[in-house]
Amino acid sequence: MGVLFGKNKKEQVEPVRAKVTGKIPTWIRGTLLRNGPGMHTVGETSYNHWFDGLALLHSFTIRDGEVYYRSRYLRSDTYNANMEANRIVVSEFGTMAYPDPSKNIFSKAFTYLSQTIPEFTDNCLINFMKCGEDFYAITETNFIRKINPQTLETLEKVDYHKYVTIHLATAHPHYDSAGNVLNIGISIVDKGKTKYVIFKIPAKVPDRTKRTNPLQHTEVICSIPSRSLFSPSYCHSFGVTENYIIFLEQPFKLDILKMATAYIRGVSWASCLAFHGEDKTYINIVNQRTGKPVSIKFYTDPMVVFHHVNAYEEDGCLLFDVIAYEDNSLYQWFYLTNLKEGLEGNTKIIPFPTLKRFAVPLYMDKNAEVGSNLIKLSTTTARALKEKDDQVYCEPEFLYEGLELPQINYAHNGKPYRYIFGFDVQRTPNSNKIIKYDILTKSSLRWGEEHCWPSESVFLATPDAKEEDDGILLMTMVSSDPQKLPFLLILDAKNLAELARAYVDVDMHLDLHGLFIPDTDWDPRKQAPPKEVQDRASDCPMASQTGQA
Repeated sequence: MGVLFGKNKKEQVEPVRAKVTGKIPTWIRGTLLRNGPGMHTVGETSYNHWFDGLALLHSFTIRDGEVYYRSRYLRSDTYNANMEANRIVVSEFGTMAYPDPSKNIFSKAFTYLSQTIPEFTDNCLINFMKCGEDFYAITETNFIRKINPQTLETLEKVDYHKYVTIHLATAHPHYDSAGNVLNIGISIVDKGKTKYVIFKIPAKVPDRTKRTNPLQHTEVICSIPSRSLFSPSYCHSFGVTENYIIFLEQPFKLDILKMATAYIRGVSWASCLAFHGEDKTYINIVNQRTGKPVSIKFYTDPMVVFHHVNAYEEDGCLLFDVIAYEDNSLYQWFYLTNLKEGLEGNTKIIPFPTLKRFAVPLYMDKNAEVGSNLIKLSTTTARALKEKDDQVYCEPEFLYEGLELPQINYAHNGKPYRYIFGFDVQRTPNSNKIIKYDILTKSSLRWGEEHCWPSESVFLATPDAKEEDDGILLMTMVSSDPQKLPFLLILDAKNLAELARAYVDVDMHLDLHGLFIPDTDWDPRKQAPPKEVQDRASDCPMASQTGQA
């Protein structure tokens, strides 16, 4: 399985024309951007965790039924420093690095002290963010990197901290109906406080100002004090509705004191993350318009949530769906040693996700009896039980077991919805299918092909869409069989029928997240590589294979 995890990938700077089988709908015009780790060894040194690998950006540009592929390593400060030293010299979350192993004990001690409050990496390998007219590669630190979405070239480095006081930020921002960016960051022990900061970056710069960068107009919507000064909750994503933001303060926590001494103790920052199964998961609901949290104290059982699916309001209640785990074993599973062990047949360490729906009342009847269910909706079995001191225990509805990397028709984000597209997770190391789950009927469809591993899907609605699932799914596919070419897969979102695939003869990597940029002005045919490069995919016998629905 080294083909999938841990093997360094070659970048493909010049565009390569793909060999298309099937028929790509003519209305699909734009570029699919994807991001993920592509390099796990530098010189004689290796990263410990799959999420530590150096960011490799890649793209599929689709126009008039043709597809062009290219990839390029993010030229971050982290990448450049590692390449110059020919070893890993910048620490990632699961790998602690030491700049110069030849230093004497006094020099090392000085370096340890200088790292007490660490400067995080700018290896932005998780996702992309659209901010105004600009695009950024992003990760979970305070650094983001502007990129050219057409050529994948790396542009300037941006520090969130210059615009909003945060040290960490989620890699899953949301966009409201006006195109404004909504996100959550963590401010660590700033002026004696640790807090979760909800902020907004406007899509457009106000006409009355000369400041042209939307980041310069970043606005703090709300700050929520952490329940612990030195142990804030890990936060990978959050939920939004038209009027509210949902933030879970979960018992998966980062120990700041341990983190401050990680360098001198020779351990990674990831070792400072711990799951506290004895604690509760607190549900914070913030009004986007007023910036004030809902005063009701909601909580549920301990769990770890990496991905929110969607949320919406209904009859005075707020419903939100998440992918939940019993503990933090998912993060542990992605250590490269565990991936190898799991993929070779050890299914015991494979974590299992559950799709859960929660419902919370936005207003509470003060006369409601203790123990009564405050949710009166007929559309869910989720409950909110009133307790003493105006606390409310939230009991979820279990919708489905075994779904991750959830995606929806984003036009329904923050609104009632029906369909989830994701990765089908079963209790086997070879669960590599795409799933469409129908929340209303509790039914599902799947697509899979032997040895093929899909990325997170991206939904595109048809121009004349009338129903929520009128559209297509785009996803990248890599194979654990080195004889099979990677490809872009296009499925009909209604029935998961295959419409087309675009094979590329390149060293493609498994990625994490991404986005689709419609109606790009870039014409790859004007930058086409030499004919012999184009023909490598066309002449490959594997490109004639068909998929299995």
